[in-house]
Formats: sequence, structure tokens, C-alpha cells
Amino acid sequence: MPRTKYILCALCSILSCPAFAKSGSVNYSWGADALASMHDFVVTMMLYVLYFCYAVATILAIVSALQIYIKMNTGEDGITKSIVALFGACLFIIGASIVFPAFFGYRV
Repeated sequence: MPRTKYILCALCSILSCPAFAKSGSVNYSWGADALASMHDFVVTMMLYVLYFCYAVATILAIVSALQIYIKMNTGEDGITKSIVALFGACLFIIGASIVFPAFFGYRV
């Protein structure tokens, strides 16, 4: 068995794959256009994601407000916890709407 390891090691060192690299004059002008179009795509998708987050946050805030209302009317415990959760969610959405576009260097 050790003999097989030595043979494989010798074959791998003798039959190594040569590394090819592009050299000489290469035209990189296409990269700037691709980078610009990718930036536009990311900013567009970022705005769609931000608007989707707003829609989800609105639905969750309405549901949470209704749960708080129902808890107040029925006299259940945990009203303060629900109010704090709703307040925290609102702060998160406000913070995310500022931080998320700033992460991509875009001002809404």
C-alpha cells in the first residue's frame, strides 16, 4: 500500500497542470460598463427590498396593534410586552430604512 502512495505522489509531481495567466494587452473597458450596470441593478433591487420591508412592517404593525387592542379589552396579561415589541419593531424599521440604503452608499 505505501508503494501506491509513492507512485501517485511521483505522478502528481511529474504531471502537474501548468498555470496559465493572461498577459499582454488586455482590454478591460467592458468591465466598467458591467460594473455600472451591476450597480444600477443592486440599487434597484435594494429599493424593491426596502419597499417590501415597509409593506411587511405595515402588516405586522397592524396585526400587533389589533392584538394589543384585543388584549386590553379582554384583560389579558402581557400588554406591556406587546406594546414594547410593537415599539421595537417600529424602531427597527426606521433604523433599517436608514442603514440598508447607506450600506450600499445610496440615499433615498
